[in-house]
Amino acid sequence: MKTPTLYIFSGLPAVGKSTLAQLLSKQLCVQYIRIDTVEQGLRDLCGLNVECEGYQLSYRIIHDNLSLGLSVISDSCNTEEFVRREWEQVATKSGANFVNIEVICSNPREHERRARTRKTSVENLQPPSWDKIQNRVYEPWNSDVITIDTASRSINECLNELMKKLCLQ
Repeated sequence: MKTPTLYIFSGLPAVGKSTLAQLLSKQLCVQYIRIDTVEQGLRDLCGLNVECEGYQLSYRIIHDNLSLGLSVISDSCNTEEFVRREWEQVATKSGANFVNIEVICSNPREHERRARTRKTSVENLQPPSWDKIQNRVYEPWNSDVITIDTASRSINECLNELMKKLCLQ
């Protein structure tokens, strides 16, 4: 049996992370877990003031799938080093490989435009404002990461670059 892989997507809101992660999921026919969906579900169904519960629940769901030999894409901001390490531990405990994928938008004007005009597919989710995105803590990477810059490029160009960097093309 082929060793499953956890594709750990990271990046600020409105950089194109979810769109790219969903396209990769379709391309590879692998599971896709979006933290926004899990967290908003906990808010809607349980009335919780969600902080880390969405991540903790997602770790368990993804561990189950990796343990079954299924590759999974996790889609979340992962702005802090300790959260990135937790995702890696989920993969390691499951006997899976992992790859960190950081999605950025290097053009601040374009990033702001996306943040101000984007629509979310997650019912009831209130995306963060541009001010909150700008003021969010985003720690530098201390480990290997594939970086994809979505500024001034089509999502298909970004997917093709990612596939090449993953050695899947």
